[in-house]
Amino acid sequence: MSELQNVPVTAVPKDARILDVREDYEWEAGHIDGALHIPLDDLPARVDELDPDEDLHVICRSGGRSQRAAEWLEGNGYTAINVTGGMGSWLEEGKPMVSEGDNEPTVL
Repeated sequence: MSELQNVPVTAVPKDARILDVREDYEWEAGHIDGALHIPLDDLPARVDELDPDEDLHVICRSGGRSQRAAEWLEGNGYTAINVTGGMGSWLEEGKPMVSEGDNEPTVL
């Protein structure tokens, strides 16, 4: 098995396929527009929603859950890249985010 690739938020390509593995309430507070949301605990049951031929940049709040998700995906034949620093770093870098509802996007 290959060693898991880790990249900072500044190295995520604009057209990257992003998988957000945070909980629903975290996603609703603020997320990357166009990202796919599958909470970490739901990943095994919903893995068929992912394209095994697509590189996935996996993100969570700070990098722990995304690390576990990326390792699991890699072990199941997917190409997964862990986004270190997670959504906290995404917000700090001023990268665009959206939220569900009228509130300003934030990271919980």
